[in-house]
Amino acid sequence: MSYSVTKKAVIVTGATRGIGRGIATVFAQGGARVLLVGRDEAAGEATVAELNSAGGDTSFFAADVATRVGCYAFAEEAMRRLGAIDVLCANAGIFPEKRLSEMTDDDFDLVINTNLRSSFFSVQACTDALAVSGHGRVVLTSSITGPITGFPGWTHYAASKAGQLGFMRTAALELAKFSITVNAVLPGNVLTEGLVGMGEDYVSKMAMSIPLGRLGSVNDIGYAALFLASEEAGFITGQTITVDGGQTLPEALDALKG
Repeated sequence: MSYSVTKKAVIVTGATRGIGRGIATVFAQGGARVLLVGRDEAAGEATVAELNSAGGDTSFFAADVATRVGCYAFAEEAMRRLGAIDVLCANAGIFPEKRLSEMTDDDFDLVINTNLRSSFFSVQACTDALAVSGHGRVVLTSSITGPITGFPGWTHYAASKAGQLGFMRTAALELAKFSITVNAVLPGNVLTEGLVGMGEDYVSKMAMSIPLGRLGSVNDIGYAALFLASEEAGFITGQTITVDGGQTLPEALDALKG
């Protein structure tokens, strides 16, 4: 079975690199018309050129989704270019390391605004168009960190990702009357530019903690998002899919020896 997104109008935020780029790639390969949203115009246009050279139907729009203005701007642009919004993949997110004892107001606000505030205003900006679609789909990119696990240095990140799930459950209730579903993907450790930047030792240790023996790929997350956005997932809302290679299963590292 191949999931049905052909010709659907799809927005992916935070799409110029990492998981967002993987999500945009999977949807483009599935025949969707994809608007990539991000702040890095050069990276966005390069990604679009690569996807379109492989047969995709994509374009890029520069916007700061940490602001209400930026979110409404990309929603308006999606309607202008695509004529509809069928799927919103609210993926934009950052994870700068900062210990609780050292965190400033600016450190906290940057992460909360980029990760959580952007989810809220992205969905708000797209709701009317998603309702007109008749089969609107919202897919949030949350994380295992916060909803399931914790890691020193990411209290603000964990709070933002747990907050997304609280938002998801109530938004799913409010938007159900419009036949809009709201779900989330919870990635574990995925091999992205950000993770590579944390050093080879960190990447190696993370891979050792995963029962399947490898880090996830950005496409792994894209496939989960594709399913939640499909017609086949139309009776699923307010739910999460954890995509972590079994990382959250062991109660101790000794369990991995079994």
